Amino acid sequence: MNGVLSRRHFLAFSGASLGVFTAPGWSQSDSTLRLAFIPQENPEKILGDIAAITGWMSSELGTAVEGFVTIDHAAAVEALRNGDADVSFMGALPFVLAEAEIGAIPLLSEIYRGEPKYTGRVFVRRDSNIEKLSDLRGRDIAFTDPISESGYLYPLAEFEKAGLVTSPKLAKEFFGRVFFAGGYQQAMQAMAEGLVDAAGASQYADLLLSPLQQSQVTWIAESEAIPSHVVVARSGLDADLQ
Repeated sequence: MNGVLSRRHFLAFSGASLGVFTAPGWSQSDSTLRLAFIPQENPEKILGDIAAITGWMSSELGTAVEGFVTIDHAAAVEALRNGDADVSFMGALPFVLAEAEIGAIPLLSEIYRGEPKYTGRVFVRRDSNIEKLSDLRGRDIAFTDPISESGYLYPLAEFEKAGLVTSPKLAKEFFGRVFFAGGYQQAMQAMAEGLVDAAGASQYADLLLSPLQQSQVTWIAESEAIPSHVVVARSGLDADLQ
């Protein structure tokens, strides 16, 4: 279960290290390479993945590689802006913002399960008697963060298409309470454990639940296709690394 996203993170960054960071002309004596990770899983569970990825990359590159977990997508963009991170893995919209605001450079595009795209879904518990979006009026929902496509913007757009929400700013007029949990796993766990009535997250987010929890949840709405995540670099990163 967790191995699915962990493997995706590993392939994304190890692929970047092989295809990008070993470019001719780069001196292995350069300073530490810093990777910013988005908290799609519980941040504590990501730490083991970070240790494996940075350890492998450091061995391959012959230089120090460090990784850290940001609070959300916006924090990853800020880390690139401030030079606290050299490379990050983020959604398409955060990348567009990062490119426009700080000149972030795309390095790789994610292919997951053979597809360069995915969707956002609205998940509920099977025993909740919630069968359609309108059933969530006055109910609580957890999203991931405010600039996540699959974890907020695209699932919320399904409520707009259904005429239930007129704009993101007015979403609270339809729902009881709206929470930003910080990641897919956090939002899904909140829903699965009954802390909220629904969760907006990636179509694959249920894989972050236990097998028992997976059997207890379902989805009631799915967004249009979303471009996959990308690996990006800050604009000031050495050209030989790009």
